[in-house]
Amino acid sequence: MRALVSPHRSKRGYRRWVIARLARYFRSYPLTRLAHSDLYWDRVVAVEPGGIRETFDLHVAGAHNFLANDLVVHNSHAASFALLAYASAWLRVHHPAAFYAALLNNQPMGFYHPATIVKDAQRHGLRIRPVDVTRSAWLCTLAAGAVRLGLRYVRGLRESAGRALVAARATRPFASLEDLRHRAGLDRDELVALAAIGALAPLGGTRRQHLWAATAPDPGPLFAAAARAGDDPAEGAGPLAEMTPAERLVADYAGTGVTLGRHPMALRRAGLRRRGVLSARELVSAEPGASVRTAGSVIVRQRPGTAKGFVFLSLEDETGIANVIVTPRVFARHRAALVGEPFLLVEGVVQRQDGVVSLRATRVAGLPALGHHVPSHDFG
Repeated sequence: MRALVSPHRSKRGYRRWVIARLARYFRSYPLTRLAHSDLYWDRVVAVEPGGIRETFDLHVAGAHNFLANDLVVHNSHAASFALLAYASAWLRVHHPAAFYAALLNNQPMGFYHPATIVKDAQRHGLRIRPVDVTRSAWLCTLAAGAVRLGLRYVRGLRESAGRALVAARATRPFASLEDLRHRAGLDRDELVALAAIGALAPLGGTRRQHLWAATAPDPGPLFAAAARAGDDPAEGAGPLAEMTPAERLVADYAGTGVTLGRHPMALRRAGLRRRGVLSARELVSAEPGASVRTAGSVIVRQRPGTAKGFVFLSLEDETGIANVIVTPRVFARHRAALVGEPFLLVEGVVQRQDGVVSLRATRVAGLPALGHHVPSHDFG
């Protein structure tokens, strides 16, 4: 066998004569075959980069192994992965709320950003409820078949402060914003973070009203006592106009990384439709060989070492995810947009293979940003 390891070897495990004696004692054919096998194991004491090159696999019949460039690789993990995939699919179908709550509680992990997980859940009919200072726990929880986002998703909120908020709420409900600030021990920035994402809405008022109140000067002990009694002098109409849908979208992404409102591409849909741009759902129904355009937020960029320079994109919009194939020539021509733009408009030819629809790109351009974007999983 050849291996990219240092030439220094160290004997480990049973010697062949020991295995042969065990084979005779147990009358074991597999042990007998192992005792006389030409295969052996080296102890890996160093690993050095071997560069990028083609790898050839050869399956070993009757064993959970395969040969990869003369190295024996144990393949028993395939059974474990199959079981995980089956169990995950079963949970997603039969217990979707628990499935998505578990995914959101264990971020960061896997391939997709929480924003994509939330939108996938919504497209499959699951209700996701917003962060709420009167209901949210630190982690995401289940609520009557829905998922309640946890306080852990509030950027800038300390875990100690979030858990203190939950504990204070269990004693008695919050009477006002100032009562919340005082009993949960929140600092001004944490209160502003909660206000910006609408987590204070159950206390009455709008996001901008709460932002105005959260940034007001310290009311002092006299007015603080009045506020805790339910008469909060900091709260009022305020001079700030309420957020527009686009501003709420930006605040959601900035404050939690996710939004329960409209997908960013939904705000562009009318203009894109006038230009004949298909949604991800419409792309699936397009005729193979047709020249069409689609657009979306880039959530995945992949360039596998075995793909001979091809790049694969996943574009998300409000209807689903579109698959895009980029040839090396097109990638070289549009590299800046493909690597740097968070929203892309792609023109290409529809392909259908094994039931999967993709767009083979011929031209790529960036779309104007909306002041925010979902981070993509790039080339990892």
